Amino acid sequence: MPYVAVSAISHPGLLRERNEDSLVIGPWTLCATVTESPQTLVFPLGTPLVVAVADGLGGHPGGDVASALVARRMATLGPAMSSEAAVREVLNACNRAVYQAAGGDEAGELSAMGTTIAGVVVQPDALLVFNVGDSQVLAASAEGLRQLSVDDSPPHPPGRATTLVTQCLGGSPTYRAVSPHVTTEPLTPGERYVVCSDGLTDPLTTDVLDGILGEHDDGRAAFELWRAAIEAGGPDNITVAVVRLGEE
Repeated sequence: MPYVAVSAISHPGLLRERNEDSLVIGPWTLCATVTESPQTLVFPLGTPLVVAVADGLGGHPGGDVASALVARRMATLGPAMSSEAAVREVLNACNRAVYQAAGGDEAGELSAMGTTIAGVVVQPDALLVFNVGDSQVLAASAEGLRQLSVDDSPPHPPGRATTLVTQCLGGSPTYRAVSPHVTTEPLTPGERYVVCSDGLTDPLTTDVLDGILGEHDDGRAAFELWRAAIEAGGPDNITVAVVRLGEE
């Protein structure tokens, strides 16, 4: 029987006081907390399976609240995310929910809280890829690493953190609509997918990421990616999920 294995780790890094990243894998969430080692979950290939990372906006109040809200909502709505239109509908609903939770038009202590989001929905015959902000989805194969998501941020060289996102879920004291990036990719035999916050991709080059993924699978790959980001200074929260399709 075909299955989906997802291995993930989430950590605050070396410079942040707390972890504002949240993670959703199917019905399972890890919200603004820390894992000491990678967790691996296995699901039968069938019902749409959402795997996503929400990165709460640093420098804004309530980044952890925003990312957790979005992760939990996606865990509930994930099985219904069966088309590009459905994914966009959920992302737009999450955007509205973050804005409302921040106080709506009434400014409060959580005003302008926000989060980025990036992820995949694994279906039996296709992969839906989505993002709003600068968290990323990558595809790893024998041909190398390629980015499937679209960064909502100005270009920046590897090793330098992004300081601006051009759109996110919430993040403004007034309501702003978003234009989610949603595409459909074929499920390619032997290809793996990495869903991560920019705490992984900012300090590491594509060559480093590709080398680690070429050498390791599953939980070991997630661990080695995290360790490389830590060894590069761990400047931000680090959350990474490695998605692999297999046959029993």
